[in-house]
Amino acid sequence: MAQKTDKSHPDTSHVATEGDNAVTVPADLAGSGTLDRLVETARDYAQQSTAENTNKAYKKDWAHFASWCRRRGANALPPSPELIGLYIANCAAPADGSAALSVATIERRLSGLSWHYQQRGFTLNRKDRHIATILAGIRRKHARPPLQKEAVMTEDILAMVATLTFDLRGLRDRAILLVGYAGGLRRSEIVSLDHGRDDTPESGGWMAIEDNGALLTLRGKTGWREVEIGRGSSDQSCPVRALEQWLHFSKIDFGPIFRRTSRDNKHVLDARLSDKHVARLIKQTVLDAGLRPDLPEKERLALYSGHSLRAGLASSAEVDERYVQKQLGHASAEMTRKYQRRRDKFRVNLTKAAGL
Repeated sequence: MAQKTDKSHPDTSHVATEGDNAVTVPADLAGSGTLDRLVETARDYAQQSTAENTNKAYKKDWAHFASWCRRRGANALPPSPELIGLYIANCAAPADGSAALSVATIERRLSGLSWHYQQRGFTLNRKDRHIATILAGIRRKHARPPLQKEAVMTEDILAMVATLTFDLRGLRDRAILLVGYAGGLRRSEIVSLDHGRDDTPESGGWMAIEDNGALLTLRGKTGWREVEIGRGSSDQSCPVRALEQWLHFSKIDFGPIFRRTSRDNKHVLDARLSDKHVARLIKQTVLDAGLRPDLPEKERLALYSGHSLRAGLASSAEVDERYVQKQLGHASAEMTRKYQRRRDKFRVNLTKAAGL
């Protein structure tokens, strides 16, 4: 049943979604030009407290919830565990016949709502029985094993880069694939790399090429880390050589490393590539290389993503697990093992070890 509108709390379901009122001048101080400018600066920093993709997802989560509340004459603020319990139940079993959301998406929606409430000075208690028991029931009835993206193995990445040309765009995309693979990088980390240490807009780190390879300094989900990419056994598959060729022909010596090219593919532009380009590049080269020919094209496209590069490195590198964990920037070995798609499969046969 829809929650009745409480006249003591005006309908604020239309509140701006970035939490733009989260940073204000203290109530006991009069506003001024200087303070107002500092408020804007503080809001910019607050916006940077979470990743851009996370901000976009949380924005959509709040917009969906606010719209759902409006259609039922309910208020999105202050938080109501009873109302949110009904909301997640509707997400799992929509009354309008639309597609049900997965358990993972519903949990992400709750995280987005919690974040937005926090920005407005409220606390959403996800352990409240009206939320926790309904979510537990949703998990029990609808939960499925997570769908992992296919790992790009060594022979796969070689086949993928072999489909690329040697013009500007081809040199760039070859460096993207090989550096992303050898570094175990997220697609956002790949495109955020700069040539030098000096900050540029949207920079997430920088690169330095040394005799033995390339040293990347990255700002990732777990903070700053260094990633070593050694030189390969051949020029055709060496990520450092591919990076050097791209930098040489693109004449990039400052700012974003991976940039857009002109329509005629003869000039390098100033604009940094979007991380969506990496995802599209992986899918296209997977098709061009003919990977997984046993599957229809649509299923093949769904099977590979930016994480296929990270999973590929974790699955292909036959080294001590702690080195893979460091390269991927994982806080625990358990997380690293989730990326090792094929490496340990049937390596130990407990059936025979038990005498059967």
